[in-house]
Amino acid sequence: MGVCHPDAVPQARARLDAFLAEGRHGQMNWMAERTHWRGDPAALWPEARAVVMLAECYTPAHDPLAVLARPERGAISVYAQNRDYHDLVKVRLKRLGRWLIAEAGGAIKVFVDTAPVMEKPLAEAAGLGWQGKHTNLLGEDFGNWVFLGALFTTLALAPDAPAQERCGSCTRCLDICPTRAFPAPFQLDARRCISYLTIEHRGPVDEALRTALGNRIYGCDDCLAVCPWNKFAQAATEARYAARDDLAAPLLADLAALDDAAFRAKFSGSPIKRIGRDRFVRNVCYAIGNSGRADLLPAAERLTGDPDPAVADAARWAVARLRGAR
Repeated sequence: MGVCHPDAVPQARARLDAFLAEGRHGQMNWMAERTHWRGDPAALWPEARAVVMLAECYTPAHDPLAVLARPERGAISVYAQNRDYHDLVKVRLKRLGRWLIAEAGGAIKVFVDTAPVMEKPLAEAAGLGWQGKHTNLLGEDFGNWVFLGALFTTLALAPDAPAQERCGSCTRCLDICPTRAFPAPFQLDARRCISYLTIEHRGPVDEALRTALGNRIYGCDDCLAVCPWNKFAQAATEARYAARDDLAAPLLADLAALDDAAFRAKFSGSPIKRIGRDRFVRNVCYAIGNSGRADLLPAAERLTGDPDPAVADAARWAVARLRGAR
C-alpha cells in the first residue's frame, strides 16, 4: 500500500487528452466521458484529502504463455481464470475502510475499476511502483501481476514518496506484442491490443489482426509474462485467483458449442460473463481459424449460420482458413 494526495498526478489529464485525441481508445467511449474526473482525482470527491492505493498479487502458479503452443485450446488471461477480482478486491477495500473509520474517523469511498479513477498513475504517485513501458504498473517487490484498489479518505494522511521508473533499456514487453500495439515505450494503442480486441471491441475484428490473435480468446498476458521484474513476484494468497481446471486451457471445440444459457452458467461469477456469449464465441472462432486443426472444422461450420453476424463472419473466416490449410 501507499498514500498520495488526490492532486498528485497533474500530468494525467494531458496524457489522457492526447490518448483520446489520437482515437487510441477505440470503441471505449466511456473513457471520453467524465474526463474532468478521470483526469483530476481531486475533482472526483473534493472532500478527499488522501488516496490510499493498494495492490494485491494474482501471480500465476503456471507459465501463462505455455498454452499458446496448444492450438486446440484457448488462452484466457490469468486474471479471468476464476472469480471476478472486482468483487473480491472491493470486499477487502470496504473492510479496510471500516477499520480506518473505526480507528481514526473520517469518511471514505472505495474504487476498483468502477469509477473514472486513474489507478495506475495514482499508484505510482503513492510509491507502489511505476508504469512500465507496457503501461501496466510494476514494482520492485511484486512484479506486475497485481490488482489495484483505491481508497479515498477525508483523513489527512501523510503521503509516501512517488516511485521512480526503472525499466532501463529493456524492451521485452514491447518486442513480444503480437499486434505491435505499442507505438512507443509507455504508450498503448488499444485498437491493436489483444485485450481490447477480445474484450471491449464489438463486431468483427479487422482481418489484418485476426491471425495475430492466435488462440487468445479473452485478454492477453504476453507483455506481463516477460517482464524481468517478475523474478520478485509474490505468490497470490487468494485461492479464488487460482486458475479453475476448466479455464486454464479449455478446449476450443467445447467453447464453440456454448449457447447463451450454457455460457452464462459456465462463467457465472467470472469477469468473462460481462462480454456475453456472442463476443466470446466470436473469439473462439478466430482461434479455431488460427489453429490449423482440421478436426475443428465441424465446430466452425456449425456456426457459419449463427444469428449473431460477428460470430457467423468469424466462423466463415475460420472455415476458409482451415479448408485452405487442409
